[in-house]
Amino acid sequence: MTVQSKEQVYGHAYPDDALGFRSHFSSLLFSGSWGLTALEAASLASLFGAVALVPKEKLDVGGSMPFQEFARFLLTKAVVTRVYNSYLEAVFFAFPKYRTQPSREHALQQKKDLCGRDMEQLTSIHRHDGFTMMSQFGLNLALYFGVPGFFPASSASNQPMHEKILRLLGNHYVMSFGMYWMHRALHVVPIMWEKIHSFHHWARHPLSRNTYQDHWLDNFCNAIVGHGFAQVLVPLDNSTFWFSHVFRIFESLEKHSGVSCGFNLAHTMQRWLPFAQMPHHHDWHHEGHKGCNYTFSSLGGVWDCVFGTRKAGRAADLLEGNATRWDKQPAMGRRGKTVLDNAFVATAPVVAVGIAAGLKLQRDGFRVLQG
Repeated sequence: MTVQSKEQVYGHAYPDDALGFRSHFSSLLFSGSWGLTALEAASLASLFGAVALVPKEKLDVGGSMPFQEFARFLLTKAVVTRVYNSYLEAVFFAFPKYRTQPSREHALQQKKDLCGRDMEQLTSIHRHDGFTMMSQFGLNLALYFGVPGFFPASSASNQPMHEKILRLLGNHYVMSFGMYWMHRALHVVPIMWEKIHSFHHWARHPLSRNTYQDHWLDNFCNAIVGHGFAQVLVPLDNSTFWFSHVFRIFESLEKHSGVSCGFNLAHTMQRWLPFAQMPHHHDWHHEGHKGCNYTFSSLGGVWDCVFGTRKAGRAADLLEGNATRWDKQPAMGRRGKTVLDNAFVATAPVVAVGIAAGLKLQRDGFRVLQG
């Protein structure tokens, strides 16, 4: 009998179905690589090294969280991403009944991974994982030192709880609006699809590990259009800023997790929102031509309903209780092209949100002000 390594099993084959939840624990390495993990660790360590060696007054930016908290923030995001990814993949492997695609859809061809990517594609993704890591690290540093208040100080505001909640909802809907149109543009503008976003859709059967496995420019633009523009237009205070980023990691990993059920903590928390989605909606998005031109939304799902791209996907095949109430509405047929799929029209909302953020920054002296 052939003995397969853990990398082979979890990368290119399924483990024994008899294994329990605790037996599944995917790699905590960045992109499965010791080299990239060491580079990430060195980058984060450099921040804490600066805290130890450089006087506080030379590092801290007025109106922003202390540099030491900024370093903890980036470390926390890295740890949360890795640990929650392992949790979701353990759910996928341990509970086949919650999978969004039936087993026959995961029939693998030779030299492809569990998500349907060949070795050449995996090599390219690995390279872009490194570019993503360093470009995101540089962007965060640029925002910390270049836009005071973007990473809010805990003392910057004293908002009542109801205002924090309303601001969080407003921030997330602004974020999801920009990201909806950015995502849709990546599908309908030919060069953006061919040269950038198609990399992400090499994974026809996504797992949570696929979440940030994109062309590095895809991740870079999403960071700016998403949290970047939203924090400028609807600033969050320190506590909700932390919560928003962790919640967004959960939500992003879950919609690529390959399972749709109560184990998806972020999606379960937001099911009360109008037109809220579950991971099976985005999973359907990965299955068809150009990844299927439905369900572009992140955070919620209202923009898919507003702009006619809602699709229930495989909701009818899920266990009772895991489909949403909106999935029970009359099914939408095949979506034809509309004026909204014009390249100019699809990119115009992203440009508009960017202009609005730029004008607000200019008005406020290129600072993010609370209140």
